[in-house]
Amino acid sequence: MHRLFFPVLSALLFICSPVFSQNKPGKSLSIAKALGTITIDGTLEENDWKTAVPATDFFLNYPVDSLPPSFQTEARLTFDDHFLYVSFVCYDDDRPSVVQSLRRDIDWELNDNVGMYLDPFNDFTNGFYFTITPYGVQSEGIMAYGGSDPQQSFNNNWDNKWYSAVKRLDDRWVAELAIPFKSFRYNQKEAEWNVTFLRQDLKRNQVSSWIATPIQFIPASFAYSGRLQWQTPAPHAGTNISLIPYAVAGISKDKENGTAENTANVGFDAKLAITPSLNLDLTVNPDFSTVEVDRQVINLTRFEFQFPERRQFFLENSDLFSAPGFTSLTQPFFSRRIGLASDSADNLTRVPILYGARISGKLGSKWRVGLMNLQTKETKSLGLPGQNYAVAVMQKQIFERSNFDVFLVNKQSIGLGEYDQDKYYHESLVKEVWNGTDSVPKLNTYNRVAGVDFNLITANNKWGGKAYYHHSFDNFSESDCYSFGGFASYNTRNISLMSGFIGLGKNYNAEVGFVPNLPVYPGVLGGIVMADLKLYPQSESIVLLQPGFTFDTNYIPDGTLTDRNVSLRYAMNFSNTAMLTASVRNIFQKLPADFDVLDPEGDAILLEGEEYQWNEVELKFNSNSRNLFTYILTASGGEFYNGTRMGVGGTLSYRVQPFGSISLSGDYNHIELPPAYGSATFLLISPRLDFTFTDKLFLTTFVQYNDRYDNVNLNARFQWRYKPASDFFIVYTENYFPEYLKSKNRALVLKFTYWLNI
Repeated sequence: MHRLFFPVLSALLFICSPVFSQNKPGKSLSIAKALGTITIDGTLEENDWKTAVPATDFFLNYPVDSLPPSFQTEARLTFDDHFLYVSFVCYDDDRPSVVQSLRRDIDWELNDNVGMYLDPFNDFTNGFYFTITPYGVQSEGIMAYGGSDPQQSFNNNWDNKWYSAVKRLDDRWVAELAIPFKSFRYNQKEAEWNVTFLRQDLKRNQVSSWIATPIQFIPASFAYSGRLQWQTPAPHAGTNISLIPYAVAGISKDKENGTAENTANVGFDAKLAITPSLNLDLTVNPDFSTVEVDRQVINLTRFEFQFPERRQFFLENSDLFSAPGFTSLTQPFFSRRIGLASDSADNLTRVPILYGARISGKLGSKWRVGLMNLQTKETKSLGLPGQNYAVAVMQKQIFERSNFDVFLVNKQSIGLGEYDQDKYYHESLVKEVWNGTDSVPKLNTYNRVAGVDFNLITANNKWGGKAYYHHSFDNFSESDCYSFGGFASYNTRNISLMSGFIGLGKNYNAEVGFVPNLPVYPGVLGGIVMADLKLYPQSESIVLLQPGFTFDTNYIPDGTLTDRNVSLRYAMNFSNTAMLTASVRNIFQKLPADFDVLDPEGDAILLEGEEYQWNEVELKFNSNSRNLFTYILTASGGEFYNGTRMGVGGTLSYRVQPFGSISLSGDYNHIELPPAYGSATFLLISPRLDFTFTDKLFLTTFVQYNDRYDNVNLNARFQWRYKPASDFFIVYTENYFPEYLKSKNRALVLKFTYWLNI
């Protein structure tokens, strides 16, 4: 009876009272300058809070969009010459909130939280968000594409300095935020900013926002935002310089080669505001040793796997630099290509960056600019000379939210000279060319890609689209160096549709990009169609039913069909936050090149021109994320090329609220091919301890065992955030032979960073 009381009460209030009317996009919210001093303590006793106009009447976006939430939220804003102040009153009952830990930068979906989503450029495209949990855990990030894409619009790897306090009471929790104007970019001349407020009430599985948003759209989207009206202009940021020096010391031991090394280093990052909306980032001798290592995967495809960028220097306005092309498919610029390279054993190895500079931000109300230049150090062990990377992007907003951009990406090898057969070169530098009588090696001294893109987003998020053309330049090729593509999407309450295509010339070469198709195909023309139907049953246990299908194909330039995938899927979202998905796929492949599915580095067992067609199924279940014990389970299997495959995987996790969690992730695949081809079993297993002693002391330890690489990796990272955005790290890494857990190598790193505002 207790669980039904508040939804029933909310429905009655919605029907009977005008107080709970929906706030429409464009609703005004006034912000006035504080007359007194705001103390960040979570009490809201200052008179400026009492006189501030509240943002009220939050409305549900999920699990339904036709009711107010069980408990309301109030947001207020004020400011002074240095800070933008935000307060939230989140009405609640006395049941414990759901939080994963005290670590910064939470997973939004897995924690109770409330936040502000701000577009200070008034372009409905780019912005910032600041969220906080009932336990005072901060999270901030940058927004792109108007907040319309759940996969690409929100990046919480961006880090900055701000202050907060939370008070938890019997019938509500209160949060108070102070965000320095120097911490984010804005247009001081704009009298109105786009803003909305969003609350995730996970213990009731409810998402509500100040501006009522249809269930098919993200309530943080700027298409469904209000208008923050400044009674007096926002202050000019004035001198805005942040200096972030670091010092690092480490010791490493390589038992395989019998070597040991002691290291010490210093460097710094700096942020200089050229204008309130245009920023200059500088880095000298950057060190990324404390960035969390990549989580390994079992990749059974012919294509490279794309890991995310987490290095701070590359994050702000990263959407501007990564906008050209299609993410994960035809990107001409991918920042992880800088400062990382594969060694002769195909292990990803750090390439030292000497220095870098980046200008990014707004020029006026309609233009954005991005300029980046970095220089790497000569690394003889990898066969790499010093290399310079330069990127330039100019973007112009057209219509209400659409834009087009032009760009240039340049990679230049310094002092490479002529090919020397007695010298070791990295594989990316050498290509065999025909000199008229023989095939001879030739060095690639430069690589450039230039192009233009058009990006469409309608004002109501219903239509989206893209069209682009890119061209590459290098020492080797003058023809077939193109990349083009486009897509269109349509999204309503009950239907989502998307159709797109790509074309790649056989000589297109984007060395600083991510184009996983080209190592597989000698040029390719591909197309895809996706459709999903969304049904909202009148059920207490099921929120959403979503059947859908995907059809995609690839052809090589001679017209040969090489790939055709047809998949049917069905997803169910339950009211207790659990989710179930099922899919069946029919796959056809005519191999354009030899391939060893059991060992990508081994001798090919599946040969060029051979055709294979098979069917496979997959089930995935996510348990109730509010429970202390949660799990994600997957099972897949069926035919696989000319044999069979069976796979199981998932994650088991136990949460010790609010201090952290213990989890175990695994992925098991068994492939059985005909006797002449062989069989293989691949196992990836990773236990993880994520513990937060306080909201400033964090310990993460995880182990990865991947038998495909015959390695056990241990990574432990202790972090003390002794001041906002300033940290002390201790990082320990060790690799073992899996048979006897005998150490291969180990390293210990101590790093100190300090964020200084000038």
